[in-house]
Parts: sequence; C-alpha cells; structure tokens
Amino acid sequence: MTCQIIALMGSPVPDGNTAKLLEKAIKGAEDAGCSVVKVDVTALKFSSCMEYFYCEQNEGCMINDEFSPFIKRFKTADGLIVAAPVMTMGIPGALKSFIDRFQVYFMAKYMRHQPLITKEQKKWRKTLLLSIGGMNIPNDFDGVKLTMEAFCDIIDCPMYAQVLQNDMDNIKDIETRPDITDAAYKKSFEMCTQIIADKDKYEIKA
Repeated sequence: MTCQIIALMGSPVPDGNTAKLLEKAIKGAEDAGCSVVKVDVTALKFSSCMEYFYCEQNEGCMINDEFSPFIKRFKTADGLIVAAPVMTMGIPGALKSFIDRFQVYFMAKYMRHQPLITKEQKKWRKTLLLSIGGMNIPNDFDGVKLTMEAFCDIIDCPMYAQVLQNDMDNIKDIETRPDITDAAYKKSFEMCTQIIADKDKYEIKA
C-alpha cells in the first residue's frame, strides 16, 4: 500500500538539532515503507494569509505563490511530520505563516461544510510533531502544541505523537540525547506502519 508523507522543516538551520530530529523521523517513515517529501518551509517564497476571504467561497486561494501547490499536495498526503523549534513560545514565523495559509481548509470544512479531505482519508491520516525548546520550563511547548492541534484539526490529519525536548540551551547537541533521537525514529516508524495498515483497511478500492 503506497503511503505518502510530507515532512515540514520549520527551522532555518539546515544542519541543526531540529534537522537532526527530522532526518531520524524521515528514516523511520521510509523504513516503514512510506515515501517522504521533505519541504524546507523557510526556503519557500510565499505571502502570509492576507484575509481576502476568497477561500470562503472557493476551494483555492487567490494568492498565487510557492505555497499554492501545497493546497493540492496536502489533499493527497497520508501523513505529516512537522519539525519546529520553539521561538518566542510558539511556532517559528515562516512555518506559522505556512500553517495560516491553510485557511483554505478551514473555510471548506467549517464554513462551506465541504471538507477537502474525505471521510475515508480521515481514518488513516496522522501527524507526528518534533520540537525542541531552549529553556527548561514546564510550559515551553504550550504555544507549539496549541497551534499544531488547531492545524491538525483543520487539515484532518490528527496528532499521532509528539517528540519534545526542552533545555536545549544547556544540552546543545540533540545527538547527546539518543533517547530523543531514537524516539523520533520509532514514533515515525510506528505512525507510518499504522497509516499503511489503516489505509489498506479503509481505502475504497477502485
């Protein structure tokens, strides 16, 4: 059963700790049998949502830029991996703007009551969140979690698992925490294995 995963890289540092976690998760997804498309969100040229409300009546967005193809690509994806560091207690700017453009999905689901994701797809689509934070405080990931919960609901790709590590200002290198890097691989492998099983069970055969 073919499984397509989109992996969003939300850090501007290509070889940093967030990237290391994402690579582990990508390997887990591929080892489970999925194909993965990695998207460096910070390298894309796109506008933030301008609230034109074109999507209130239409399936697309009136802004045409490098985000535009993702409206269709997310409709056919089977799962999602999101890797993001905590910045100002939330999702980094480029990734947050990327997420905000999915107002297209919000309008389809909640305003027009014509969701872009089928009932069958909702039974297997899943999301894995990877995040690191600098400070060692209890609520370090609250902002990231709230945004991701809303995003996952809007695009009908429920949260499967989270791999989180704070105190990175002291830890410095995520590779000194093999329990966390191993968790990124394991959770991704488990998620994708489950996606494949659920897709095989629920997908309508032609």
